[in-house]
Amino acid sequence: MVWEDLVPSKIITDASVRNAAIVAMATGCSTNAVVHLIAMARRAGIDLTLDDLDALGRTTPLIANVRPSGKDYLMEDFFYAGGLRALMKQIEDRLDTSVITVTGKTLAENLEGAQVYNDDVIRPLSNPVYHEGSLAVLRGNLCPDGAVIKPAACDPKYYRHEGPALVFDSYPEMKKAVDDEDLEITPDTVMVLRNAGPQGGPGFPEWGMLPIPKALIKQGYRDMLRISDARMSGTSYGACVLHVAPESYVGGPLALLKTGDIVRLDLEARTLDMLVDAAELEARRAAWSAPAKRYERGYGHMFSKHVTQADKGCDFDFLETSYGATAGEPDIF
Repeated sequence: MVWEDLVPSKIITDASVRNAAIVAMATGCSTNAVVHLIAMARRAGIDLTLDDLDALGRTTPLIANVRPSGKDYLMEDFFYAGGLRALMKQIEDRLDTSVITVTGKTLAENLEGAQVYNDDVIRPLSNPVYHEGSLAVLRGNLCPDGAVIKPAACDPKYYRHEGPALVFDSYPEMKKAVDDEDLEITPDTVMVLRNAGPQGGPGFPEWGMLPIPKALIKQGYRDMLRISDARMSGTSYGACVLHVAPESYVGGPLALLKTGDIVRLDLEARTLDMLVDAAELEARRAAWSAPAKRYERGYGHMFSKHVTQADKGCDFDFLETSYGATAGEPDIF
């Protein structure tokens, strides 16, 4: 690649990023893929948004029958079924195969001879695991800049759900509550963890798959609607809404939610709202105050000043191609 001058700017293009998003949706990718794809695209000067990813998710079937989005197989089975090349061959007509790849060849050349050896692991388009891609983007008065959910990995009964919020301001507070076998909670309750985003964590920790409270486990329940401004691991599952943006720590609407407020999720409409009237929200906004500044200098200060929100890739803004383009020399520190 060095001798051929095959630099990243020749590989990371609008078409290749779109390909990556389509393949990610078809594989049942982690919700983390949203953050990484957007961050990489913005560094390369490519305008990839949450809405772009949601649109691709609506039209890309999930065909990798691999847990947790699939039900029956593991990644080892995916490898022996033909792996990523075989999956890409299945959806070849949806990809721009003229793009140049790290091999120096086009994607079309790389896919020559690819074959599916088990069509229950890598499904044909006529028999997908899930009719849409693995990810969906929500918007509403709880997440005006977006939030992410993995519909294929949660119980369909939560696709439309309404229930009272149970709000936690920190992970230790939440963990103490879920371990309480006498916790007053119902299966309709919506568990909410805030202050766990890029700034609030700090660092966007993988706390998004909130544990099911022991009080509900005793009754036989294994899933419930959970909302946070955190991330979760790609191996996680359940009705978890993640990456709420703007995060609560910087004054996003999640900071205004109170225990007992009714929360409504409508996956088909791609909405997530708290059913609180505008006047009450305005009063709560006026009463809210920003947390005390954590860092005065050093890396923590630089991080706090420049890390972007989840919908922008949780990356340093000064690493984006457009940074400082119109403002002259940017002030990083």
